[in-house]
Amino acid sequence: MAKKRAMVAAQNIDLSAVKYEQEEIKAPHLTGLAFKLFVWIVEAPIIGSLIISLLKKQNKMTPLLRNTVIPEAPMFKPEYPPQEPEPGVVSLDEDGKPEDRVEVALKCLPQYDPASCWNGDSTPSFRYWKIRDYAYAYRSKIATPSVVAEHIISVIKEFSNKKPPQPLLISFNPEEVRSQAAASTKRFEEGNPLSILDGIFVAIKDDIDCFPHPSKGGTTWMHEVRTVKKDAVSVSRLRSCGVIFVGKANMHELGMGTTGNNSNYGTARNPHAPERYTGGSSSGPAALVASGLCSAALGTDGGGSIRIPSSLCGVVGLKTTYGRTDIGGSLCDAGTVEIIGPIASTVEDVMLVYSAILGTSLADRISLNPSPPSVPNLSLYDSLNSLGSLRLGKYTAWFNDVYSTDISDKCEDALNLLSKTHGCEMVEIVIPELHEMRTAHLVSIGSECLSSLNPYCEDGYVSF
Repeated sequence: MAKKRAMVAAQNIDLSAVKYEQEEIKAPHLTGLAFKLFVWIVEAPIIGSLIISLLKKQNKMTPLLRNTVIPEAPMFKPEYPPQEPEPGVVSLDEDGKPEDRVEVALKCLPQYDPASCWNGDSTPSFRYWKIRDYAYAYRSKIATPSVVAEHIISVIKEFSNKKPPQPLLISFNPEEVRSQAAASTKRFEEGNPLSILDGIFVAIKDDIDCFPHPSKGGTTWMHEVRTVKKDAVSVSRLRSCGVIFVGKANMHELGMGTTGNNSNYGTARNPHAPERYTGGSSSGPAALVASGLCSAALGTDGGGSIRIPSSLCGVVGLKTTYGRTDIGGSLCDAGTVEIIGPIASTVEDVMLVYSAILGTSLADRISLNPSPPSVPNLSLYDSLNSLGSLRLGKYTAWFNDVYSTDISDKCEDALNLLSKTHGCEMVEIVIPELHEMRTAHLVSIGSECLSSLNPYCEDGYVSF
């Protein structure tokens, strides 16, 4: 019998004694025919189990999972530690109407200056149009949601016909978009917009329900065994604010990857460099926002699936704290790591969309007992000083453990900008048990995904 290893209780860890250990993940690097052959062997009886067992041992997963004694009692859901009131924020009523929360968040933004966008310069150039830009254009009768819809429909078709194709959406119905835009245009004509989000175009990742579109999760079979009968909770909250949904955005199949590659529908490409990946798994949402077609999008994130593509595509993604948004109506809605969050081109647009979709489910509220949700009151600061109270932790040994120093150098530039220009304080930190956390996350997200998908997989479309 293997010798047991007892971990140190969290409160007894001596951070000064923690040594960073560089981890090397052992796995075959395969493509093409060799990859297909490997998949066939791994899925074969007996020999497949032996190969997987070997890979687990090589990556220290077997001894860690079987021969480790953890002193703490198991935690089945994340818990919110008691928190001191945060300065410079405004609380939001998660039991109130989404449009009311959006209005509160809107008042927390710096004053809007139309001259910054509408200066009469007719020279064509690319720029990101913010939610408040569209809102001003609609209310000033410079444009209507229907006019914008026609532009978006035209460009989406153009993207699909490019060589190579750039499939941003898996499900797209131009007439459905036109219908939503016409309803929004009518509300503006009657002087009754629902909120600042009325007429704003938003894409929904293909693993979040948005009626009447199917939710395929990037597969070719999911919609045949799982019927979408209504919006996901987060989508319904946006719909009540007047948002126009352009369709279901492309994604890495079932969210199980960080590149965004999808062999079923084609791979969304990075708008800034079409020869490069968007990152994943929320590839389509990030690409749609980065291309300027949508002001915002909803993605899901259990291990970087909002943060990675947002970073690679140069936009803003928010992986909300677990439980802050209701994940009901997504493909994996019974886990403990995955969340639904917004992607947008600016922080202020992320704030507005987040304020609309936030709201803990009743079950999570009872078990997690979170503090009231809030947003920063940016109207109290000028743009350069709004981050001055933040302390940023940096684990230098881990920070510099990258494939190329080009990566760490760029990240260092970002930290210097935050520190020298915006006044953030940099603090050296240590994160113990990184390998244990990585393994725990792999087991958690993998088993929760399997549990959520098993009812559909039992129909014979796929086996795990």
